[in-house]
Amino acid sequence: MFTMYFIIIIPIIALLAWVIFRKKGNTIPAGMQKLDKPLRLLLDAHVNYYYKLSQAERKRFESQVAAFLQYVNIEGVGTDITDTDRILIASSAVIPVFSLGNWQYRNLTNVILYPDTFDNEYQFEGGNRNIMGMVGSGYMNGQMILSRPALLKGFSAESGRENTAIHEFVHLVDKSDGATDGIPEQLMTHEYAAPWLSLMHQEMRRIKDGRSDINPYALTNEAEFLAVASEYFFEKPEQFQQNHPELYLQLSQIFRQAPAKSN
Repeated sequence: MFTMYFIIIIPIIALLAWVIFRKKGNTIPAGMQKLDKPLRLLLDAHVNYYYKLSQAERKRFESQVAAFLQYVNIEGVGTDITDTDRILIASSAVIPVFSLGNWQYRNLTNVILYPDTFDNEYQFEGGNRNIMGMVGSGYMNGQMILSRPALLKGFSAESGRENTAIHEFVHLVDKSDGATDGIPEQLMTHEYAAPWLSLMHQEMRRIKDGRSDINPYALTNEAEFLAVASEYFFEKPEQFQQNHPELYLQLSQIFRQAPAKSN
């Protein structure tokens, strides 16, 4: 009896040990990651946020990009994935969490890149396609879908105050506490939640009255306000600081970084 129990239990223990070891193997600290030179050159050519960093900060950014590429799968549907795609997706992920230590998107396993915009049924052909990015829920939980044209535009000179991929990754940061509600509780203490909500609603009224340059899509709900305002914060930080100093201060505290150049 003992021998039979021993024979059964040993493989189970071995399997558990393999799973634990495999998980640990997938979470190599960002500081130990290295980015190949061709990928670093792509960062320099396409990611203005990276270009403005100090040399030490660039090294840290590169490590975080490499770590993201190691633990998140990026695949294409109807299109092949290029190194530029991978670098831009990883940069979009790193930018909001750059100053949050070795942050990992534990609520993300795959980023799926589409060749065009898509609809609510995840179709990228036919009419009525106006979705550029989406964080999955339900059976699509752990998945993010991005449109390649939107991804590329977010890092182009024509991006303005918008970056779809950063928008979606901010949703994931928001969702990390279990609720996509515009209040990233893991990044702010409880006493700051009410003032942040008050400031959001104040700005939403200004948008509704036509007295704000923030994209009106922010009126959808608090979660979209956070994501839309964050796009502006990271894409045009100096302009955002000038036009929305209180929001800039709040987002600086949430993301623990101040991307506007010092005067």
